[in-house]
Amino acid sequence: MIAKIDKNKVRLKRHARVRSKLSGTAERPRLNVYRSNKHIYAQVIDDINGVTLAQASTQNISLESTSNVEAAKAVGAAVAKAAVEKGVKAVVFDRGGYLFHGRVKALADAARENGLEF
Repeated sequence: MIAKIDKNKVRLKRHARVRSKLSGTAERPRLNVYRSNKHIYAQVIDDINGVTLAQASTQNISLESTSNVEAAKAVGAAVAKAAVEKGVKAVVFDRGGYLFHGRVKALADAARENGLEF
């Protein structure tokens, strides 16, 4: 019998590998993305001080559908606006072990369009 592959375990392993090399500072915090089947979440995190500077998710924004590319664009724009209000312009992008494709890419592009540099 063939063993079933747990996609989330593989993603977490990939995320741990990326996180070992990537960290957010006060000058350049980390823009973290988490994607579930229903929602997408983004946080701007200063890892040195252990503080979340800005966050946005589809749970905070009223949308028709929360699990599509348009929703990800809205979250990207919202987190970028919140971060710029706090004085954050440059971030390090942490894709959370997901492929840079689809909803994750849409969120990143929208964040770039709304003032974040990475």
